[in-house]
Amino acid sequence: MVGVPTGWREVNQRLQLPPEHPDRPHVGWHWFVAGVRQDSDDLLAAARAAQAGEGFLWCGLRDPDDAMMAAFTELLGLHELAAEDAVEGHTRSKLEVFDEALFMVISTVDYVPHESLADTSEIVSTGQVMVYLGPWFVLTARHGGKAFMNTLRHDLEADPESLAEGPWRVLYQVLDRVIDSFTETTAEFESDVEEIEDAIFAPGTRPDVDRVYNLKRELIEFKRCVFPLAGPLQRLQLGQRVPNIPEASWAYFREVSDHLVATKESTMALDEVLGTMIQAALARISLEDNQDMRRISAAVAMFVVPTLIGSIYGMNFENMPELHSPWGYYGALGAMVGSILLLALFFRRKGWL
Repeated sequence: MVGVPTGWREVNQRLQLPPEHPDRPHVGWHWFVAGVRQDSDDLLAAARAAQAGEGFLWCGLRDPDDAMMAAFTELLGLHELAAEDAVEGHTRSKLEVFDEALFMVISTVDYVPHESLADTSEIVSTGQVMVYLGPWFVLTARHGGKAFMNTLRHDLEADPESLAEGPWRVLYQVLDRVIDSFTETTAEFESDVEEIEDAIFAPGTRPDVDRVYNLKRELIEFKRCVFPLAGPLQRLQLGQRVPNIPEASWAYFREVSDHLVATKESTMALDEVLGTMIQAALARISLEDNQDMRRISAAVAMFVVPTLIGSIYGMNFENMPELHSPWGYYGALGAMVGSILLLALFFRRKGWL
């Protein structure tokens, strides 16, 4: 039976602080029986009732500290390693089982609207949601990312029949919301890729490869959140050594797994497109540089002959051909101009000018 956790008095005092107080933790809890929220302000009594088989307890934390997490760890009988991840956060999605409790880390992604794809543009912001699923409770802890748990809870409360199926329904809804956000982010990435593609291949402009690199860097961060979730979903949809996940729920997790697979495929396609765009942009830049070098080389060659003639007749020798001729100066100038014109005609035919 649930006892009074060590340090619960201190935690309870902090919960009594005004919402705007900086020391008040971000904690919410609700007791559901047959999918209906019960009016109760005694968390310990609700926990005892839920453990005795009367519904289940849903606790929600945001950025929990050590003291707060220690109290809920003792209250719900969580493993200390799982509690440590809730405080420090975890960068990759994973699923672990501790005794009778399932612990899952779900990486979240939110698309950040931006006016332009500059080098410093942030396109995605990431966070994590930790879900602890027991036979009579579910605990969610959020680090970063947009707030969506309250909206999710209100939607579930509006559908008591679904919520009455048990704590696993909360886990399914969290996964469904997160993967829906993955799909929305992928669609936004596609719009950004189309915008950059138009800019890269626009005639008369020099490709801005930095924008492509920036988008590819943000896409890699997005992939780090999406791809690791496939393994845990595979276990959930097959019921592979996962407690508190009834067989009737496998089809639901299979559905979100299919959505994740579609997102992965779209992300991989975008990654390939960006890689191709980078290669095309670099090839175009290299071609433009080669053309510039041709023009520079042609200009240098056109002035080599006049420079040679001028340097020869600039030497201080007395016995030089046509040095004292009345038309020598004009002949030298004519030779210079003629060499320039002939070389210009030659390089134009070669396509260098």
